[in-house]
Amino acid sequence: MALLLTLLTVALCFLAFLLFFERSYNRRSRAQTTIHTIRDPAVAHRALIENADDFANQPASIFPVSLAVWPNGDRNDNITTANHGPHWRALRCNLTAQIIHPSRLCSLAPLMQDAALALVADLLARATRLGAGGEVAIRVPTNTALFGLVTLLCFGDTVDGQNRRALGHVVRDNMDAVGELSPRFDGSMVSKLVNWRAFRRISALFDRQTELYRPLFAARRESRSKVCGGIVHPYVDSLLDLRVPDGDSKNGDVRRALREGEMVPLVFEFLGAGTGSITTCVEWTLAHLINQPEFQTRLRREIDDVAGGAPLSAKSLRSMPYLNALVLESLRMHPPLVMFKLGDIGRDKAMWTDPDEFRPERFLEGGEAEHVGPLPGSKEIRMMPFGAGHRHCPGVGMAMMLIKCFLATLVREFEWTLSAQDCSRGVDMTEQDGFVKLMKKPLCARVARRT
Repeated sequence: MALLLTLLTVALCFLAFLLFFERSYNRRSRAQTTIHTIRDPAVAHRALIENADDFANQPASIFPVSLAVWPNGDRNDNITTANHGPHWRALRCNLTAQIIHPSRLCSLAPLMQDAALALVADLLARATRLGAGGEVAIRVPTNTALFGLVTLLCFGDTVDGQNRRALGHVVRDNMDAVGELSPRFDGSMVSKLVNWRAFRRISALFDRQTELYRPLFAARRESRSKVCGGIVHPYVDSLLDLRVPDGDSKNGDVRRALREGEMVPLVFEFLGAGTGSITTCVEWTLAHLINQPEFQTRLRREIDDVAGGAPLSAKSLRSMPYLNALVLESLRMHPPLVMFKLGDIGRDKAMWTDPDEFRPERFLEGGEAEHVGPLPGSKEIRMMPFGAGHRHCPGVGMAMMLIKCFLATLVREFEWTLSAQDCSRGVDMTEQDGFVKLMKKPLCARVARRT
């Protein structure tokens, strides 16, 4: 009898859980969302370029951050998930006009170089401490160095080491939870049943983020005169100053400040997008440089010729065409975000010669992709690692500069060779789908400091 009551209680709790999410979903959308997978570059071009206005909204069901709703039923959005309109434009313009504006990239180069040198020091310490012929895993230290920079750009110097570690844990855990969702998640009751563990974890992590961010928001209100490394005002300052259209007002000109709860997903988006995709691209590119050492030698020669022993600057990084080609080829083969089947688009045999081979020279002068960049042009889509159309990633410029800065620093400072385990067969390039497309086996390599 006791066992029967226990099972009945569990069943009722589980039913209540499902009904809660069903009500949340119905408040967001009265119609069932249908997910279509696009693999064809021509179809992607028609959807995102030719008919950009018709596909200006992101499907809410595939972004779990929007599962959190306020008591009045309003969606809790960031720039990625917000519907196209005045609110979305206010959020996006605030970001693009402030800390990631192209005019600020040159001034941010010293901070990026400091982060890259911090990664070098970390790798040296790990190689010395772990021994094993100087072998190190690259993903965790790269993510740590990047996250230190991104938290500085987000919160200024009000974040200490303990807070930074806590913030990093919750961002990584949230991205892992999103990656646990079924690939066929469409927001339906069946999908919720399949993904209930991930939903519960995401909800708990959202509450944890709010706890961590609240005192940092308060600290920025008290320290508005401080800037990131003496260069730019932090992202949170711009959010505190931002005024968005008041949807409850009959007068479209009325604006209001962001609520604290609305700032939480925006900060999470800034921290997560600024680390996950960049770390992934650095790891994939290094793996190819280790598997094909002639590429590493050529890149190192270019770095030495352009920069010599001087600190890397925005100007010197822009003057390295081979570095740019390596990054673009890595993004073509391993686009970080798993959307629109970007990997299939970047490896379409009708668009690329030998698409499964790593050939950075295809992006150099005279190559088949000489004029292809990280964002598609208006005529065709051959690759779109940062999206396309109205909803392309606004941080593409900063992301490309960060990837190049980290790669150039790592190749200038170290010789990278296969680990003892990989010597016979090369680096395992098996992919693993999640929130970002990771290497299934994290990269571990032997590093030797250049003299």
